[in-house]
This record gives sequence, structure tokens and C-alpha cells, in this order.
Amino acid sequence: MTALGFLYPGHSAEDDYPRIEQLLGSDIRLDLAHTDTGEDTHRVDALRQLGAPERLAAGVEQLRLSGAEAVVWASTSGGFVHGWEGAHEQVRALARAAGMPASSTSFGFVHAVKEIGAARVAIGATYPDDVAGLFAGFLRAGGVEVTALRGSGLGTAAEVGTWGEAEVLALAREADTPDADAVLLPDTALHTAAHLPALEKDLGKPVLTANQVTVWEALRLTDRRVNAPGLGALFTREPIVQA
Repeated sequence: MTALGFLYPGHSAEDDYPRIEQLLGSDIRLDLAHTDTGEDTHRVDALRQLGAPERLAAGVEQLRLSGAEAVVWASTSGGFVHGWEGAHEQVRALARAAGMPASSTSFGFVHAVKEIGAARVAIGATYPDDVAGLFAGFLRAGGVEVTALRGSGLGTAAEVGTWGEAEVLALAREADTPDADAVLLPDTALHTAAHLPALEKDLGKPVLTANQVTVWEALRLTDRRVNAPGLGALFTREPIVQA
């Protein structure tokens, strides 16, 4: 059994995780510890506080007791708003507090884009434009070319969590461009686990979504690769050969 730990802010789309666990169909357990969100708003100053060290540390003990072998901070915006270097420091502090390998959804996107061999990506974000722009900048800092950026301007995770398949598909279609090798939907408050096959069939290319990428990143930290076609192209590729 491989136990994976996730620090998930509040309650919006956490039900993606038991669905993903079921789709993995393997000896993998996904354990969530919910962190305090403070003010639920997609405003840069509030998002920086969302991933404050004391908030992340508060959930670590629960994950240690669950037997987790790795931990991922499951908030994309709560990572990339700190910038490339700041997000690295956030993850280093989390690893020290947890005593296990750690990462965040933001870095998961950078690693996942490379995993699927995408040179250029389009972003469909639920965030306001200024926050969405910070995600695009974060990806560029990680060596990922962004062809298009679509922001939806939703102000809270609670609003995002109400979206269903129709809204998710519309966001992905609006973001997509012909020169994009993949489309990224970066909000962990967005329900996407049930929609991945439909998204990829509709767009005809890989789609990377936040909760999908978060779980993949935790598996990467533990050197696990699982073939799970129901979770999209990211989960159907051969493992990367590590030098």
C-alpha cells in the first residue's frame, strides 16, 4: 500500500480525491487534511496567506499519523502566487515540517507538462486575470511556453466548486488554441476528475487539471507510475527514465 498525503484548503472539490483513488485501481490510498482557508477570495494577498507555513504545518501531523509517504500542497494558486523561488521555499518548509518528500500542485503542473511532452500549453483559469497571469509567469519560469491565457474572474473557491461538466468544458474550449499541445485547468476547487475523458475527447489533446496533477505529483514523489486511462493522457504514458 502506498499512502499519499494532501493538504487541501477548505471544502470545494475534495470529492475528486476518492473518485481518483477509485480510478487508480491499485494499492494506493489518498489521505486529505483540510487546511484553514481564512478569507475565501482569489485576491493575491489572501492567496499568499492561504499557503502560510503555520497553516500548512497544522495539517501535517494528521498526514504523518495516516502513514503518508509524501505530501502535496493541493492549492495551485496558494503556491504560484509566491513566485518561482518563493514556491520552492514553501515546499522546502513543508518537507521539513512533514519529514517526508513534499511538493505542490503548481510544481506538479510543470512536471506534468514535461511528462506528456507538451512544448506549448493554453490555460483556462477560473481566477481573475491578474492571478491567472501569475500562473502563466510561473509556468514560463519552469520552462513552459504559454500560447493563450483565459481567466474567468471567479472570486472565490466556493463559486468554482459549483461548476459542473458544461462549465468545465466551456472553459477548456475557450482556452484552447490550435498551437497548444495541451490545455491546463489550474484550480483545485474545480471538479474535473469525472470529466477528463470527455475533455480530452472534445479537444483532441491532453488536458491537465489541478486535482489530477496533484495526485500524479504525489505518485511521482514516491516513484510510483500507474496506468489509469480514466484519468487522462497523463496517466497513460510510460514512466520517465530517471538518470
